[in-house]
Amino acid sequence: MTAYFAKQLLGWKASRKNKLGWSLVPNSADVDSAESLRLAAGVLDALGVMSGVPSKVPASPGSPLEQCVETDLKHELPRLDVGRHWEVRNGALITEFAQYTHLKAVDALVQENPELRITIGRDYLIRPDVTVALQDLDVLGSPSFLHAAVSCKWTIRSDRVQNIRHEYSQMTRHRRGRQPHLVAVTAEPLPSRLASIARGTGEVDAVYHITYEQLDKAVSNIANEDQKAAWKECVGQHRILPYSTLAKTLARW
Repeated sequence: MTAYFAKQLLGWKASRKNKLGWSLVPNSADVDSAESLRLAAGVLDALGVMSGVPSKVPASPGSPLEQCVETDLKHELPRLDVGRHWEVRNGALITEFAQYTHLKAVDALVQENPELRITIGRDYLIRPDVTVALQDLDVLGSPSFLHAAVSCKWTIRSDRVQNIRHEYSQMTRHRRGRQPHLVAVTAEPLPSRLASIARGTGEVDAVYHITYEQLDKAVSNIANEDQKAAWKECVGQHRILPYSTLAKTLARW
């Protein structure tokens, strides 16, 4: 249920000011939200992270999260399906993959024409945090076919939600061929914020949580009724899933 790297990234950090007046706060919590602080602390407790001292975790866990997801999928996918040729990368442009190579020609025209740059823009040039591709497909040949795009967001804020939705909407609109699995991976502790990205009309297929089991326990024991309702909704609709199921989903799909 829990990502093997969760304890490498999650922990306590010093805080000068926060809603509960704690000297140390969880590094996944919003310090301006008491509910976020309590739930994140509950997750750390369930993980068995030592309290009372700062944890030896990255100061900025966003990039390490991307690297951990990339490394994990590189290891797990070939193990789960040896018959496919997997290609897992960090920061690749979607124009490098079969469904989106045509956008290179579009972009060349846009760059040559100032009016097109204003009218069309260039927000179709998307660089997902982690891409999972399939190589050597007999049907499509090369380049590689984009199997999944993974947006890694340490926590969820409104601007990040809109960014993910916009990018994935663009990927859906501009693809030629089968839809990649468009997902998010996060450590966000607040169910209402998870719901803000998990809900919607399908821009994001699912949100995979790196401490799903621990957050489920914390929500049950600590959360207020609104947060419990948001968690129950998203879990019940399979919009929030354990991170441990991501590689299995990609290998079977």
